[in-house]
Amino acid sequence: MIATSTQPVSFWVATDTHYLNKSLQDGGPAFQSYVNSGDGKMLPYSDELMEALVHDAELKKPQFLILSGDLTNNGEADSHKELAAKLKRIEKQGTSVYVIPGNHDLFNPWARSFKGDKQIVTDHITSQDFTELYADYGYNEAISRDTNSLSYVVEASPGLWLLMIDSSQYVNNEKYGFPQTDGRILPATLSWIKDCVTLASEQHASIVTVMHHNLLSHTSMSVSGFKLNNSQETMAALRQDGLNLVLSGHIHMQDIRRDPAAGQTAADSNAFPVFDIATSAFAVNPHQYGEMTFDPQSRKVTYHTASVGVEQWAADNGITDPNLLHFKAYAEQSFSESSYNKAMKNLKDSSFSEADKQSMARMMSALNVKYFAGTAGTDAEAIKAMPGYQLWLSQKEGFMSGYITSMLKPKEHSNIALEVTLTTQ
Repeated sequence: MIATSTQPVSFWVATDTHYLNKSLQDGGPAFQSYVNSGDGKMLPYSDELMEALVHDAELKKPQFLILSGDLTNNGEADSHKELAAKLKRIEKQGTSVYVIPGNHDLFNPWARSFKGDKQIVTDHITSQDFTELYADYGYNEAISRDTNSLSYVVEASPGLWLLMIDSSQYVNNEKYGFPQTDGRILPATLSWIKDCVTLASEQHASIVTVMHHNLLSHTSMSVSGFKLNNSQETMAALRQDGLNLVLSGHIHMQDIRRDPAAGQTAADSNAFPVFDIATSAFAVNPHQYGEMTFDPQSRKVTYHTASVGVEQWAADNGITDPNLLHFKAYAEQSFSESSYNKAMKNLKDSSFSEADKQSMARMMSALNVKYFAGTAGTDAEAIKAMPGYQLWLSQKEGFMSGYITSMLKPKEHSNIALEVTLTTQ
């Protein structure tokens, strides 16, 4: 059913799908080694995860789906082509799709296939290829396109525009020999955004801003490459333009941040809070996306996380693989074991006893599961009660104690749900 300007609409946002075409891996030693040394992405079931998302969209019928970058594992041409084919199926089911690239998607010299014990260089795509492959997923429907990036603005539903910002830097990837991970928004693009806001104001439309990189810091640790290089300049521009909700990804964990500067000084006492929702990576446990609604009358937006229905997809399609039929338990166990092994590796040369190392690794494993799901704060007391917690803190000079403290730092707002009213343009 087509929504009118007075009907609330439902939509989803997913990010960091890191899709890898099944034809690019044979499950052999090279692929297994790559997966085991990675950051927890469920690459062996990459295709099944996307099939489950297609199935979810068919059952729940959101009006539109946003994919905010890192669509593919490392920009493989075959992965992009197969993903675009899946998005076409989603649109045929009645859900519009809007995409932007991430730092993995374009001009990526790391594009690989895996055969036996070898990684084999495979074709990657250019920015022009991207707009052609994904022409039907935002670019053809755009009200306006930025001439300096792959950014565009689109009317996703009556009264709601999506400002789809290309924050990635990829033009030098081939020269560098690796994909550049940090992001920025060009001055010319910020100027174009202002023009889009003016146009939206004339048509009394609300705007949700979407980008791959984070506008705000989603961790208290000093880490680079996640937040925009020019985040302060961008924040100032968004404030001036009256944009108060950003959907991002990139950092892989689930986290919602409010601009800490809002209302802290006399000069900005009336400043509206700007929220940055970093949805956790779809490719990483707990394999979730954000379910959202927009009410065009009140301009209210709601957000909450939802896990992709792999188990239901598997059951509905007669799949017999027990890992897929019991995917939630399998995925959590896999992620937990990976976290445990990494913690044990970190502790290998420490002076702790083997029993203490195991206790610390169990605690880190449990914490990582909660942290990436966005629920570490909620479950902080249970984590702190584990024997390994105090042992980690005894490493006062180590990185890990600071990392753990940052993950358990209390927050004023939920990491998995938000309700916010979009500011009037």
